[in-house]
Amino acid sequence: MSRILITGANSFVGTNYIKSSIHKEISEISLFQNNPEQIDFTGYDVVIHLVAIVHQSRRIKDDKYFKINRDLCLEVAEHARNGGVKQFIFLSTVKVYGEFIPNSGPWNEDSSCLPEDSYGKSKYEAEVALRKMETTNFIVSIIRTPLVYGVGVKANMLSILRLVDKFPILPLAKVNNKRSFTSAENLVAFIDRIIERRASGIFIAMDEKPLSTTDLVYLISRYLNKRVFLFRMPEFIVEAGKSLIPKIFDRLYGSFEMDNSKTLRELDFKAPLSTEEGIENMVIAYMQNKS
Repeated sequence: MSRILITGANSFVGTNYIKSSIHKEISEISLFQNNPEQIDFTGYDVVIHLVAIVHQSRRIKDDKYFKINRDLCLEVAEHARNGGVKQFIFLSTVKVYGEFIPNSGPWNEDSSCLPEDSYGKSKYEAEVALRKMETTNFIVSIIRTPLVYGVGVKANMLSILRLVDKFPILPLAKVNNKRSFTSAENLVAFIDRIIERRASGIFIAMDEKPLSTTDLVYLISRYLNKRVFLFRMPEFIVEAGKSLIPKIFDRLYGSFEMDNSKTLRELDFKAPLSTEEGIENMVIAYMQNKS
């Protein structure tokens, strides 16, 4: 078994990884309390780098994204390589591709990357620089994920959970979009498989099938054991919403579809959980935390 160091203490993904991974020799360290040059990497086989500013916000200056998501990552990777670490796993994002173009088909591992915001740009620049650092003794594995959900989820998915939990009537009927998601359990299994295969390159970790927003709401309501009534939002209001508050309306009505068939072939991998099982686990944990 590999000895693993997670950079980024008490993170959502890291907590799930420690809980569910087949590996047991896992440590985590905070980069807010430790500079990369202070970390003793000797004795670790794998570093999983999770530290990042995750969501684009006007309150955060652009240079902060590059300082944390790119520069700090590369500094950690350099010290890890010098310390004898054999594999560096970087959790990236599908935002490196840019904004999804309707009817363009799903993105895959080889799709062009045209990130449009500082979050996506900083992650992509880190990817490019990390690949240049790779040697036969220092494998770089890059994992791009769409929205990750699961036990302890925060941010966008938690907002949807609360929305369905509190409001029995929602304007989300017949939303014919397709959005890819990644359950935390499936992401953990992806990472374990990448470590097992010592796989180098770019991979997409995601659930087996995408969901529409309508299907997602119905799944959540089923496991919440709540009835919801969905009605269809008039198209002109949807279009106006996309112009006025694009981030919110795009998440609810827009598509964001991935194709990771290349990843599955290269890793000889099948995600262990269905989307339904992943959503059920998340909702159960949400209800337990409420009570």
